[in-house]
Amino acid sequence: MPLSVHHLLLLLSVVVATVSAHNITDILSSNPDYSQYNSYLTQTKLADDINSHQTITVLVLTNAAFSTVAAHHPLSVIKKLLSLHVLLDYFDPTKLHQISDGTTLSTTLFQTTGTAEGNVGSVNITDLKGGKVAFGSAATNSKLDSTYTKSVKQIPYNISVLEISAPIIAPGILTAPPPSSDLNLTALLENHGCKTFSSLIVTTGVIKTFQSTVDKGLTIFAPSDEAFKSKDVPDLKKLTSAEVVSLLQYHAIANYLPVGSLKTSHDSISTLATNGAGKFDLTVSVAGDSITLHTGVDSSRIANTVLDSTPLTIYTIDSVLLPTELFATSPSPAPAPESDVPSPAPASAPAPVADAPSPDIASPPAPIGKSPEDSPAEAPSHAADSTEKGAGVHVKGSAVITGSG
Repeated sequence: MPLSVHHLLLLLSVVVATVSAHNITDILSSNPDYSQYNSYLTQTKLADDINSHQTITVLVLTNAAFSTVAAHHPLSVIKKLLSLHVLLDYFDPTKLHQISDGTTLSTTLFQTTGTAEGNVGSVNITDLKGGKVAFGSAATNSKLDSTYTKSVKQIPYNISVLEISAPIIAPGILTAPPPSSDLNLTALLENHGCKTFSSLIVTTGVIKTFQSTVDKGLTIFAPSDEAFKSKDVPDLKKLTSAEVVSLLQYHAIANYLPVGSLKTSHDSISTLATNGAGKFDLTVSVAGDSITLHTGVDSSRIANTVLDSTPLTIYTIDSVLLPTELFATSPSPAPAPESDVPSPAPASAPAPVADAPSPDIASPPAPIGKSPEDSPAEAPSHAADSTEKGAGVHVKGSAVITGSG
């Protein structure tokens, strides 16, 4: 093979390796000394978050160093601790020894959770005399109790993995959050502008489904109050009770899915409304830091993270999610289904709808529950199908989350 071609292929392989998504679990799996640390990255879903970032530094600990804290704390605390060891910047050994003025502060994944006060979510990196580099919490009066040990892996300037000698402990980082049983879900939703959604899950009993699911993992997508005011939202009073329950359950997933997990999700995701009669699933698209949920009828952007505490995640979203099983998309123009018929009759085809009060094609799909007789003869009756599917949903009854203030 000519030398020039060989160099070209080598260059291409470097470019591909640089732009390809990194996988932190694969990087650490080659060294058994990091097996415990690696396992917890997977359990807490932080691995997904790390893999979703284009520029990041992971400070890893050996099993001996990590077990000193991991053995005495629940998963929710371990996740906070681990997230403090993930820097949202690129630091390789060379950069560590070239820190301006000898000290710098770096933001971590813990800072992005919204629960870190002041500088608690940042790490102090100080280049000490004698070639040592120390790490500690950026919070006031915190000690630099950890030092750089060795380099594990670098993909410039994508990901750097560095081993440090001891865990970085920030004030309050080892404090466990309130248990799920003490969480007032309705108050939390109301305080974040989701009073309508909160009221609906209480009056329909869907909150009990959430309560019975949370301990094994639960993600809630709560539409804001403004979302329910949109002209595209069907009149819920015209839905059956079973259909309203399915609609609300469609806004939750029986799995713990923090932002990183959503960003790396490529397959359709089942919801609490999923049953034998209907898929009731969602798909996710990502553009930078923006995450959008797609139903097949509409889409909604995730606006804010209300809570991310293993095993529960709550997001607010901009629009009410409308599943295809309950709401069929209206073809445009309306007579399109009859356009393939050779007869000139399409103009009279909508006659059976004449009794309907407002055949406005720009309005939301016809409410569930309209009989097939009210639909055009040649159009499929999605409403009738969805009524049967919605009726099969049942609400569980055990209580975990407090439902009222």
